[in-house]
Amino acid sequence: MKTADELIKTYLADLKVALRGADKATIQDALADAEEHLRTALESEGVETEAETEAIQSIINEYGGAEEIAQAYKNWEVSLPPALASTPAARRSASVANGTSAGGRSYPGFFGIYADPQAWGGLVYMLISLITGILYFTWAVTGLSLSLSVMVLIIGIPVTILFLLSFRGVAFLEGRLVEALLGERMPRRASFTDSNLPWGERLIMLLTGKATWLSLLYMLLMMPLGVIYFSVMITLLTLALSFIISPAGVVYMLASGIPVSIIRTHNISWVMTPSQAILVSLVIACVGMVIITCSMHLARFVGKIHGKFAKALLVSD
Repeated sequence: MKTADELIKTYLADLKVALRGADKATIQDALADAEEHLRTALESEGVETEAETEAIQSIINEYGGAEEIAQAYKNWEVSLPPALASTPAARRSASVANGTSAGGRSYPGFFGIYADPQAWGGLVYMLISLITGILYFTWAVTGLSLSLSVMVLIIGIPVTILFLLSFRGVAFLEGRLVEALLGERMPRRASFTDSNLPWGERLIMLLTGKATWLSLLYMLLMMPLGVIYFSVMITLLTLALSFIISPAGVVYMLASGIPVSIIRTHNISWVMTPSQAILVSLVIACVGMVIITCSMHLARFVGKIHGKFAKALLVSD
């Protein structure tokens, strides 16, 4: 006869099979919810070890079969997509209902990007990624170095466990940020950890779990990525805005009687007439508008790619 722990693991395995084809984040949420419910309910029953098998079987029957729970989470995935983008299942459902293509854009034309919330979300994410990247990198390096230095002490194990759990906690918070700004479906609850396990077993689970090390890797990589994202976007926005406001500068120079010239060297100086200066400044402003619009397209593209990257490292089903 299987023990209660074996029955829980069997149920979770069946649930994972039943959820095949669903979003990875949905699978992680479903497994975490089921394990927490089953283990918490069994603990609250307070039964003897010999009676745990019957108790957990009753709890499983009350919670629902694996197929039933899996279908409920699949329906939830369709009805509750991320704020800025639907999940693949939701897009398929919407395309079937509307008779449209599931891969269609949510904005019309080149300049329609300004109406796309994913572009704005990607822009905000790229601008704040320098701050979050530095924070993540600092915390990861601090936690890793401190954990290694105190492992030989009595307090080494609990300190190491706390830091490893904090890595997963930071990964969960980053996932919520990614879903809110980039529209990529991420776990909406943290992975369940059985608090009844001894410190040693919990440490082994954390050390052998790929989620811990992938979260650490993500935190380390976010610093160089944050520097790149922030530098590229600030450079493009600064250049574009300087071009866009150039007509105002030309008007001020003309009003102040300052000659406007394009070429000025020791021997050559081309001073433009007022009409030429205004025309050139308007052309430059149009170039600035094109640059800033391309920057919005770039922000949307980077946000989409980074969302996939974050899911690959931070979501484990």
